[in-house]
Amino acid sequence: MHKNPSEQGHPAIRLTGVSKTYGSLRALDGISLSIAQGEFFGLLGPNGAGKTSLISIIAGLNRPSEGSVEVMGLDVLAEPERARRQLGVVPQELVFDPFFTVRETLELTAGYYGVKANTDWIDQLLQQLDLSQKASANMRALSGGMKRRVLVAQALVHRPAVIVLDEPTAGVDVELRQSLWRFIGQLNQQGHTILLTTHYLEEAQAMCSRIAMLKQGRIVALDQTAKLLARYEGGVLLAQYRDGSQERLPFAHYFDLEALIATMRQSGRTIDALQIEGSSLEDVFLDIMQESGIPTFVAAEQALSTGELTAPQSAAQSQAKLSSRV
Repeated sequence: MHKNPSEQGHPAIRLTGVSKTYGSLRALDGISLSIAQGEFFGLLGPNGAGKTSLISIIAGLNRPSEGSVEVMGLDVLAEPERARRQLGVVPQELVFDPFFTVRETLELTAGYYGVKANTDWIDQLLQQLDLSQKASANMRALSGGMKRRVLVAQALVHRPAVIVLDEPTAGVDVELRQSLWRFIGQLNQQGHTILLTTHYLEEAQAMCSRIAMLKQGRIVALDQTAKLLARYEGGVLLAQYRDGSQERLPFAHYFDLEALIATMRQSGRTIDALQIEGSSLEDVFLDIMQESGIPTFVAAEQALSTGELTAPQSAAQSQAKLSSRV
């Protein structure tokens, strides 16, 4: 008996013990995670952390070496077609057939999901994404920003419950970025679950209610955004020096400031201006990455170059082979 994806009581996405290996490299290591329906969830991590591998597995484009994945209660491996219909993915890469028009591209995508006679919905997407005037234009004639909007429309053309955004604003201008976030925020308010990966941490801080941080295939932090920020009380003292240089110095309590400023003056440089900032997600992210104690690929490469690490196949070699997939 098939499960009804519209039923409540199950997460939008459930990952249980998901691991992925490529040769000797373990790209994902026992990821267990549950994302509630209607949640705006952020997945953050440095390059090579395994974010793209994880998204590919959720989307059914790659099989996990271990573990299970469910989308709206549907097992991605056992019921791939039904699970895929619940999911809309906005990828990083701009991949299109250049000879189709914008409308034809959306109609073909809808047909791929078995959706017919959805002209009204396509018209609505074109209007909401400011693509109506480009509906009859060939894809090759569009700017990069317009192509990015078409990617979003493609992901929504079959009305999925869950939307995965993989670096959706990479390489786009500020105006387009703001308009995309307004539209995505509206979708979330309408009940769509959003899973976001981004290197723009200020976007994740503003949009995501909960965040997981990955490092080398493992979850090193998982909490509500507000609680992650609260874990790092205090702030940052931004110093502007006479020579034009800047320095960001964290402090835990305001009574630490006098000693901190005295230390800065002892360096012999003249301070032009001081500014106090609250902790940002970027500060939290950097602290967690440093505290996690899991070696990064960069650290492995440095160890190899100094002879501190030897292996039949180095981490650097494995990463070079997998850079297009991980």
